[in-house]
Amino acid sequence: MMMHKTGTREDWLKARLALLEEEKALTRRSDEIAAKRRELPWVKIEKDYHLETEAGMVPLSALFKGRSQLLIYHFMFGPDYTAGCPSCSSIADGFNGVTVHLENHDVAFSAVSRAPLAKLLDFKKRMGWSFDWASSERSDFNRDFNVWFTPEEQQSGGIEYNFRREPPIPNVLQKQEPGAEQSPADLIASMTGTDINTFARERPGLSAFIMQDGDIYHTYSSYARGLDGVWAMYQWLDRAPLGRNEEGVWWRHHDRYEAA
Repeated sequence: MMMHKTGTREDWLKARLALLEEEKALTRRSDEIAAKRRELPWVKIEKDYHLETEAGMVPLSALFKGRSQLLIYHFMFGPDYTAGCPSCSSIADGFNGVTVHLENHDVAFSAVSRAPLAKLLDFKKRMGWSFDWASSERSDFNRDFNVWFTPEEQQSGGIEYNFRREPPIPNVLQKQEPGAEQSPADLIASMTGTDINTFARERPGLSAFIMQDGDIYHTYSSYARGLDGVWAMYQWLDRAPLGRNEEGVWWRHHDRYEAA
């Protein structure tokens, strides 16, 4: 570790007050952007989505649980996964304590994944989570909200994620060469029990909905780095002395750190 510059308390306070002005400007700008999110036009949901929950197969409206608003986290857990994405899992570690507050502010919350419900519930039990989790295995929900893609789209350049079209992924880049050092993407894929191709066809995201007079409207979606704000560990690391200080994939499922 290289020695960081040091100074007196007066030096620190002067620099801290200057930074405070920038932090305040960032907070005000964040408030402005939040207002613009709320100003987005609402799009009526015309399709009759049904998801599998612990209460059985239910329409999307049931996830509101009597509230007017619904937030959904698109959790990367495909039918072929043996465990949830470790990145999504580290984000989900922050959900338990939040949902009770959301629910008492007219906002329902649920994670949604394509894996069968039994897999989701087993993993949920392993991780000690209590938030709602629904399976969209028999629904177009993930596809329609741009968080799942086909092998053909992956290879032909047909993936449109985070509001951008991705280039084709040549087959040669989709296979780990024998004896080669494991790439970060392959490492994360291996934690889910899948290969990189299968893993990468699922994507993370966040979507918001509102119900008025029995009709459901889609109001907002965010993907990729747009999820940083709900990834609690990074908000803390950004305030730690060394920041994110990352070299490759360091995080694991929270019950796998000793093994790592």
